[in-house]
Amino acid sequence: MTIGGFQPLSLVDYPGKTCAIVFTQGCPFRCPYCHNPELIPVHPAGGSERSGVALARHSGIPDTNDILEYIAAHKSMLDGVCITGGEPTIQVGLLPFLKQIKDLGLLVKLDTNGIHPKVVTRAIEEGVVDYFAMDLKHRWEKYQEIVRSGGEKVVELCRRTFGLIQSSGIPHEFRTTVAPGIHGIDDFFEMVSYLKDGESYFIQETAFTKTLDPALSRHTGFFVPDLAADLQAAFPRCHIQVR
Repeated sequence: MTIGGFQPLSLVDYPGKTCAIVFTQGCPFRCPYCHNPELIPVHPAGGSERSGVALARHSGIPDTNDILEYIAAHKSMLDGVCITGGEPTIQVGLLPFLKQIKDLGLLVKLDTNGIHPKVVTRAIEEGVVDYFAMDLKHRWEKYQEIVRSGGEKVVELCRRTFGLIQSSGIPHEFRTTVAPGIHGIDDFFEMVSYLKDGESYFIQETAFTKTLDPALSRHTGFFVPDLAADLQAAFPRCHIQVR
């Protein structure tokens, strides 16, 4: 796997759990609000603020052996590990890495944009993921307005992954980052209509400190907490929150 960074402890990235975070390098999407644009290229440009923060004897970005060694030594303070990106499912060594984490007795949370349903299928079959978080970028017919890559084939792959996660029986969440000037209120009602009873959906506001498109509008045209409340009222059997 190509690692883009490592964070030794988070109290918020795995719901109700303490976790370390592994950031993988590379993503095929070009979402304008991306707040980790340095993780988009397949090869890292160099060290980052997250890279090697807990691995003082190493310079630059740690590799998987470094990370597993650290996690094994500090697992008493961790419930699990969150694998995020970039897009983890493009990594050839992802599934063996997840199994190594599981062998340490830790939970695994996998963040994905849905691009590789075959990898998600194998992860489910092999029992190496305990919690999925999938980005639902837009309503399906408008998906390319956000991902800007790969055409309709990409949309179909994401739809397949969405369905796989829904039917997996594994705890999961779906989440949408608000793209000002792109998303409208009706889009969110359509996206939430895709959910099954009891599923969790999080609306995330864009972090404007750093975005792939620096010219991205800052005006949504609506107040996100009010939108979440209206969605919850319209879909009372789902769990909808602002994150």
